[in-house]
Parts: sequence; C-alpha cells; structure tokens
Amino acid sequence: MHQVLLIEDEPEIRRVLRVLLESENYRCIEADTALRAEIETRSHKPDVLLIDLGLPDGDGLTVIRRVRAWSTVPIVVLSARTMEEQKVAALDAGADDYVTKPFSAPELLARLRAALRRHVSGAAPTSLLQFGPIRVDLARRESRGSGGEIHLTPLEYRVLGCLARQAGAIVMQRQLLREVWGPERMDDSRSLRVCIKNLRGKLEPDPRRPRYLVTETGLGYRLRPDEEARADAAG
Repeated sequence: MHQVLLIEDEPEIRRVLRVLLESENYRCIEADTALRAEIETRSHKPDVLLIDLGLPDGDGLTVIRRVRAWSTVPIVVLSARTMEEQKVAALDAGADDYVTKPFSAPELLARLRAALRRHVSGAAPTSLLQFGPIRVDLARRESRGSGGEIHLTPLEYRVLGCLARQAGAIVMQRQLLREVWGPERMDDSRSLRVCIKNLRGKLEPDPRRPRYLVTETGLGYRLRPDEEARADAAG
C-alpha cells in the first residue's frame, strides 16, 4: 500500500482527493501549509507527493526545491496554474509531473502510478513499447503491427528511447534536442517537431489526435503508456 502526502490548503479538495486515493488503496497523509509539508515529508517518508503550488505560507515551488535537495521521492504537481512558464518552473524545480485543475480522476491516478513505477525502477529504460496493436522493441530496433513490420529510422528510435526513459512524464524539448541531436542543435526545434509528426504517422491510430505521443505545449512531449492513454480517453 503506497503512502501519498497530500499538500493542499483547500479542505474540500483534500477531502475529494483523500476519498479518491483511499478508494484505490493508497494511504494518505495531509498537509495544508508549506512548513507542514516539509515536516510530514521528513517524518513519514511518503512514497509520492501530490502538491498544490498555492500554499498560504509560501509557494509550492520552494517545497519542491527543499525536498529535492535531500530526496528523490516522486513529486506530482496538482495546480490551477496553467501558464506555460509556471509549469516549466515546477518541472525545473524538481517536480516529476504536472496535472492541471480541474483534473480527470482516472488520468491523475494513472500519472501517480507512472511516477511510482519510474521511481521503483530507477528510471530504467523501457525496452518494449506498446502502441495499441503496434509493438516496438527499442533494444532490437524492431517495430511490428497487425500489417507486419514498420520501418522507423535510427533518429526516430533515439527519440522514442529518450521518451521511454521517462515514460508517462513530460520530457522537456531542450532535453530531447540535447540527447538526440546534440548540444550544438539545441535551437533546432523544427527537426524535433518533424520527427514527432513522422512517429505519430507510423504509430498513432489517429495521428491528428495523438494518444501516445502527446505534446505538452511550451514544454516538450510525453510518451503516454497504454493505461494512461486509456485513462485520458475515459476522462
């Protein structure tokens, strides 16, 4: 049974989240201030933090930075702040994921499961990926669907590999460019967009409405596992 620390100053939202999480067999600890959040994190060592950024005695970003200074615990932000720079700031501070309010319960639960899986596995690369009926083996660089073999380029495999190492989480555009194209191509966002478009054309059921290779506007991309894609469709 995983233990979740809910960091939220609104009692009604905490109640809704607690009911949702306990129905999925999570144990919940609650904190309504930044100070209480740090105390509870150190004393209880929760498995994952679910944090709102707007706290009465400080910004949630400060909590994230302070926790990150000594812990690798997964941190998922749940906030009404929707500006791109606010999301970037939270991820740069050390958050693993960002969910905006109002939220879909199935997607939130899927994001929590994904964050916990990444932490347990130590962010080990995922070798086998499933896109509906299409199976991609990153180690063998083989891709097959119901119609037979699907050709992916070496560049496309490298992009998928980078996304797979953080499957379910947002991978910043600059990280993809640095790891796949190299530091000298950090401004070549067009090449990245073209590569993602080509991957969607080969792997997505409907490339115009991607389920698996999702754009996080102003941030980067997310490789959404099958269960999270289903949860998003349901939500």
